[in-house]
Amino acid sequence: MSKKRVLFLCNANSARSLMAEALLRHLAGQRFEAYSAGVEPDEPQQAALQALTELGIDTTGLASKSLEAYAGEHFDSVIILCEKAQQRCRDWAGNTDELLFWDILDPRLNPRDGAYTQTLEEIRGRLRLWLSVQSREA
Repeated sequence: MSKKRVLFLCNANSARSLMAEALLRHLAGQRFEAYSAGVEPDEPQQAALQALTELGIDTTGLASKSLEAYAGEHFDSVIILCEKAQQRCRDWAGNTDELLFWDILDPRLNPRDGAYTQTLEEIRGRLRLWLSVQSREA
């Protein structure tokens, strides 16, 4: 059985989408290939990588990539994590069976302590729900 391919999209591909990519690999890497990209890629945020590391999640190979890097590729699921990316990716040029939108607040805009950990927990909660649905559909 081949792994399902999942692409996480965000504006900068520097925090939320990278965290989602690493989390999916951690939670269900045996069933899914996880990728991430941004419409305006920027360097990975150290606070995002630190939040992952603190939870024991491997950050090896995480790097910001442009959406164009995946043009024309097929993904079983494309999950958009911010409104800015949703506006730019409504008619995603790639080939996908499932297009989802999870509007997750940019941790840079959250003034509370632990913003990156809070964002990571929100993504983990949504991924767990999504994975339970995927398991029932399999």
